[in-house]
Amino acid sequence: MTARVLDGKTLAEEIRRDLAIEVAELVQGGVQPGLAVVIVGDDPASRVYVASKGKACVEAGMHSETIRLPASATEAELLAVVDRLNADPTIHGFLVQLPLPKHISSERVLLRINPAKDVDGFHPMNVGRLSVGDRTAFRPATPFGVQQMLIRSGLETKGAHAVIIGRSNIVGKPMASLLVQDTPGGNCTVTICHSRSRDLPAIARLADILVVAIGKPEFVTPDMVKPGAIVIDVGINRVTDSSVAKGYRIVGDVAYGPVAAVAGAITLVPGGVGRMTI
Repeated sequence: MTARVLDGKTLAEEIRRDLAIEVAELVQGGVQPGLAVVIVGDDPASRVYVASKGKACVEAGMHSETIRLPASATEAELLAVVDRLNADPTIHGFLVQLPLPKHISSERVLLRINPAKDVDGFHPMNVGRLSVGDRTAFRPATPFGVQQMLIRSGLETKGAHAVIIGRSNIVGKPMASLLVQDTPGGNCTVTICHSRSRDLPAIARLADILVVAIGKPEFVTPDMVKPGAIVIDVGINRVTDSSVAKGYRIVGDVAYGPVAAVAGAITLVPGGVGRMTI
């Protein structure tokens, strides 16, 4: 068996084209949607994502603003930026790129964001609205991107057993909330696995849809995958590889080659969920 490749790049371009039409209609009505991104420090992966988000905004006809603070910025300085964006009528939504430096409380920063502008969906109010099935709630970008990938790829989720490896507030928990809802791309039976789960490989083998967001390079191997399963790899890891000029390669949380020989469909890393997240 050779798995169908779920191409996040092509799907993301499709979504962006649809979005550009909606944005153009809003602009004609006198409103240009504005998105701001705040980044603190010089985390390489965060810099790449922030640049990509800004580029995507401009391509869709939106107003984009990026605020960069040094790693030495205080929590008070970051909160002052959040307050300014909360009050700025040209910014309709914004996000603070995570992770933050250790001396800044992510919880306090996220609580300070106006829930109506919390496009990442991390404020407790938006987390709650999502969990009760409010379809107007902001949905975190990565889980929603995964769900859109399933829908736009024509993959049936209704009645499927979805197993999520990883229980983070950013991916695992909201992914479970989306997949269990009575909506398109939902109606799954959901199991969440984590570091304390007993016999995780056996649970993973039950999955019709396996979503992996554990942050461990090539953690999922073929013996953990049901033949024909849909495998969604959320991970992105840099591993040392002296055989390539740059000295490293990017891999996911799934051993792509071996698992692709077992799965029915699988995402690329890079070029999969990351594109949908942006």
